[in-house]
Amino acid sequence: MAIRMPRIIKKSSDIPKGHFAVYVGEKQKKRFVIPISFLSEPLFQDLLNQAEEEFGFDHPMGGVTIPCTEDLFVNLTSRLRK
Repeated sequence: MAIRMPRIIKKSSDIPKGHFAVYVGEKQKKRFVIPISFLSEPLFQDLLNQAEEEFGFDHPMGGVTIPCTEDLFVNLTSRLRK
Protein backbone atom coordinates (compact mmCIF):
# COMPACT_ATOMS: atom_id res chain seq x y z
CA MET A 1 0.00 0.00 0.00
CA ALA A 2 1.46 3.38 -1.01
CA ILE A 3 1.70 6.23 1.45
CA ARG A 4 -0.01 9.39 0.22
CA MET A 5 1.56 12.56 1.53
CA PRO A 6 -0.54 15.71 1.71
CA ARG A 7 0.81 18.43 -0.55
CA ILE A 8 2.14 21.77 0.58
CA ILE A 9 1.07 24.60 -1.72
CA LYS A 10 1.85 28.27 -1.09
CA LYS A 11 -0.84 30.28 -2.94
CA SER A 12 -4.61 29.80 -2.79
CA SER A 13 -4.72 30.06 -6.59
CA ASP A 14 -2.57 26.92 -6.71
CA ILE A 15 -5.23 24.75 -5.05
CA PRO A 16 -6.44 22.17 -7.59
CA LYS A 17 -10.13 21.57 -8.12
CA GLY A 18 -11.47 19.07 -5.57
CA HIS A 19 -8.97 20.07 -2.85
CA PHE A 20 -8.83 22.51 0.08
CA ALA A 21 -6.23 24.05 2.37
CA VAL A 22 -5.68 23.21 6.03
CA TYR A 23 -3.13 24.60 8.49
CA VAL A 24 -1.46 22.05 10.73
CA GLY A 25 0.88 22.36 13.68
CA GLU A 26 0.93 23.21 17.34
CA LYS A 27 3.01 26.41 17.26
CA GLN A 28 4.26 26.91 13.71
CA LYS A 29 1.43 26.26 11.23
CA LYS A 30 2.19 24.57 7.91
CA ARG A 31 -0.29 24.74 5.04
CA PHE A 32 -1.35 21.47 3.38
CA VAL A 33 -3.69 20.96 0.42
CA ILE A 34 -5.75 17.81 0.68
CA PRO A 35 -8.56 16.16 -1.33
CA ILE A 36 -12.14 17.08 -0.47
CA SER A 37 -12.87 13.34 -0.31
CA PHE A 38 -11.13 13.31 3.10
CA LEU A 39 -14.19 15.14 4.50
CA SER A 40 -16.18 11.90 4.39
CA GLU A 41 -13.57 9.91 6.33
CA PRO A 42 -14.40 9.30 10.05
CA LEU A 43 -10.77 9.82 11.15
CA PHE A 44 -10.63 13.17 9.40
CA GLN A 45 -14.05 14.15 10.76
CA ASP A 46 -12.70 13.57 14.28
CA LEU A 47 -9.84 15.96 13.54
CA LEU A 48 -12.29 18.54 12.20
CA ASN A 49 -14.42 18.26 15.35
CA GLN A 50 -11.33 18.94 17.47
CA ALA A 51 -10.42 21.86 15.21
CA GLU A 52 -13.89 23.36 15.55
CA GLU A 53 -13.79 23.11 19.35
CA GLU A 54 -10.32 24.63 19.66
CA PHE A 55 -10.11 27.15 16.80
CA GLY A 56 -13.47 27.46 15.05
CA PHE A 57 -13.41 27.43 11.26
CA ASP A 58 -12.49 31.05 10.57
CA HIS A 59 -8.75 31.04 9.82
CA PRO A 60 -7.21 34.42 8.87
CA MET A 61 -5.41 32.83 5.91
CA GLY A 62 -8.53 31.20 4.46
CA GLY A 63 -8.16 27.59 5.58
CA VAL A 64 -9.01 25.28 8.46
CA THR A 65 -6.58 24.95 11.39
CA ILE A 66 -6.02 21.38 12.61
CA PRO A 67 -4.81 21.16 16.25
CA CYS A 68 -2.25 18.37 15.98
CA THR A 69 1.39 17.82 15.15
CA GLU A 70 2.46 17.67 11.53
CA ASP A 71 3.67 14.08 12.07
CA LEU A 72 0.26 12.97 13.34
CA PHE A 73 -1.53 14.72 10.46
CA VAL A 74 0.74 13.15 7.82
CA ASN A 75 0.37 9.73 9.47
CA LEU A 76 -3.42 10.01 9.56
CA THR A 77 -3.85 11.36 6.02
CA SER A 78 -1.50 8.74 4.61
CA ARG A 79 -4.04 6.12 5.73
CA LEU A 80 -7.04 7.78 4.05
CA ARG A 81 -8.25 6.99 0.56
CA LYS A 82 -8.34 9.73 -2.05
